[in-house]
Amino acid sequence: MTTDSAAGSAARLGWVRAMPAVFVVLWSTGFIGAKYGLPYVEPLTFLLIRLGLVAVVLTALALVTGAPWPRSRVEVGRIALAGLLVHGAYLGGVFSAIAIGLPAGMAALIAGMQPLLTAALVGPLLGERVTGRQWMGLALGLAGVVMVLWEKLTVGTIPPLALLLALGALLGITFGTLYQKRHCTGMDLRTGTAIQYLATSAALAVLAPLTETMRVVWTGEFVFALAWLTLVLSVGAVFLLFALIRRGAAARVASLFYLTPAVTAVIAWAVFDERLGVVALVGMAVASAGVALVNR
Repeated sequence: MTTDSAAGSAARLGWVRAMPAVFVVLWSTGFIGAKYGLPYVEPLTFLLIRLGLVAVVLTALALVTGAPWPRSRVEVGRIALAGLLVHGAYLGGVFSAIAIGLPAGMAALIAGMQPLLTAALVGPLLGERVTGRQWMGLALGLAGVVMVLWEKLTVGTIPPLALLLALGALLGITFGTLYQKRHCTGMDLRTGTAIQYLATSAALAVLAPLTETMRVVWTGEFVFALAWLTLVLSVGAVFLLFALIRRGAAARVASLFYLTPAVTAVIAWAVFDERLGVVALVGMAVASAGVALVNR
């Protein structure tokens, strides 16, 4: 093996090892971007603009690079359905639930159930085995998430619709990643993701005018949030998510979502000067230990 090829192999191996950490950091910035952008636009309208822009960017990228498109309508339909679940149901559910009164901490806690739900379903749906050590890690991860969010959880009247939307988001991201793992692992990331965003944008184009005013206040903060969520999250983080799903077991990939609340809390502390208590710091360590057990 030449020096250049050895260096290239080492660089690729280093990138593969870094992918989970990079994904967690990028995915966590989505909550920060939402906090910047949502004061200026309603949730489904925000998602329609964001995902529509991503669809245009990825379609252009696929055409310029000559990426292969799916060969059958069945394949297109499966890719579109995975996108509607992962992008439409999850993002639409979370954003809408928070908009009508669900505390952000409660929304994050409900979404934090995804790894456990995924682990319960991978056996019957994908034939993957979850070991006792991994179950212990999943339980530890959930405990860590609760600790991180403990001070942000509020007790009070929660609108039933908001709770249902959050639960729908949980089911969307869980079944979407499982469906992606089972039926769409062979798709080209450029064309496949473009199809997913086109399908979700079409659904939002119907729902947003029926439920919202679609008014947008074009401030600098909103434009920054839109650009960040469009390019960094909807392209970068989602590409990484699908690459991780393709390479690894579903339960292991899902466990990474346990780290999102902790990383988001750190970013919010740095950007918004939000308080980080002792319980939250301990919770970060517990969640990290849980993810390490699952991925060991």
